[in-house]
Amino acid sequence: MVRLLEKRKRTISLLSTFAIATLGLHVFILLLLIFQGLTIRKLSLQKSPTFVQLVDGKPVTVTDDLERQTEDIRQFVSKTMTAMFDWSGTLPPQSIEQVTNPTLDPGINITTPQGSKKVTTSSWIASFALSEDFRKGFLAQIADMTPPEVFNNNSNQAISAQLVIKRVYPPVKIAPGKWEVGMVANLIQKKRSEDKKIIIPFNKDFLIRSVDTFVYPLADTATDLQKAIYSIRNAKMEIYEVRNLCLLDEYEKPNEEQFPVCENTRNSNFTTPTTQPTPF
Repeated sequence: MVRLLEKRKRTISLLSTFAIATLGLHVFILLLLIFQGLTIRKLSLQKSPTFVQLVDGKPVTVTDDLERQTEDIRQFVSKTMTAMFDWSGTLPPQSIEQVTNPTLDPGINITTPQGSKKVTTSSWIASFALSEDFRKGFLAQIADMTPPEVFNNNSNQAISAQLVIKRVYPPVKIAPGKWEVGMVANLIQKKRSEDKKIIIPFNKDFLIRSVDTFVYPLADTATDLQKAIYSIRNAKMEIYEVRNLCLLDEYEKPNEEQFPVCENTRNSNFTTPTTQPTPF
């Protein structure tokens, strides 16, 4: 009888130990799953690394998300404004056939205080390099500047225009992740059937800031338009204000005969050039 009681007590002790060990293992697994879930959530909320492309075409990782290379900033301004004033009247070619036989640009309607007007498709795509709060007003002014003849199918009446950049000044850092870049350029309009040109000075200060990355659209579902917009935003910079450029000593005062000094309008917002085009 005594041996049976001892055996029963020993059996109960082993079962209790096994139950406690199993419970402890389950608790450990539960804590491990919670830790893993928190780690995955932290990674999902973490911004992806910012890559910038150097002048030689090599991509590098930026350790400070707010910093950008000097030449990258200048190229960003040049490419954005060149595309913004690409008023050729045709769409960018998407195939070899379209190079020799370009498709006419139907334009995109923009609501302005003067009513509905059109901007070129190139201008509309380039406008995504602007901050969202600034883009609408800037596009409205570009629509006011764009001659309706740009979209004219009649070659004798059609007008084309392009921005000829003379100089883009080195960016001046005004705050962490923010820069000011001056540009001296001319907007040249011409009638396709004639050699007459209208030259409009376009001297501006651009305020630029670095922006975060965003998810790239799936290649198999993204349209050509979406890919073009992403290529604009891929610079990870945006223009949030445009001012009239005053060619003063702070920008290495140029030859006044070539670039006349403007009035003190550095704090003014973007406005259309003071020299208005005259009819052909």
